[in-house]
Amino acid sequence: MDEYLCLTLLARPSESEADFKARLSTFWTSVLRTKPDDFEKVYAEAVAFERHADRLGRRYLIEAGVADALCESLAKAGLEFQPLDPDDLYSKYEAAPPDWFWIEH
Repeated sequence: MDEYLCLTLLARPSESEADFKARLSTFWTSVLRTKPDDFEKVYAEAVAFERHADRLGRRYLIEAGVADALCESLAKAGLEFQPLDPDDLYSKYEAAPPDWFWIEH
């Protein structure tokens, strides 16, 4: 059974949903174009944003093997994220519609 880590990306404090969506779109487009092998290891995206104090967050399920590379790319792009817990694993069945969007590769 495949197991995934949950990566939560965070908006800037008080950043609007539209601005955060735009930054996420720019980031993921860049990863798709420059690191397609890394992008293929991103399994799902949460449909809804979540509140984290004064910030919005969006969750992604990723393969553990791509975590370090993605975190490095996120840091370079100026996107903050919650620390990953390598022991907190998810199955693909926990990312089911309608709460999750499966990313087609």
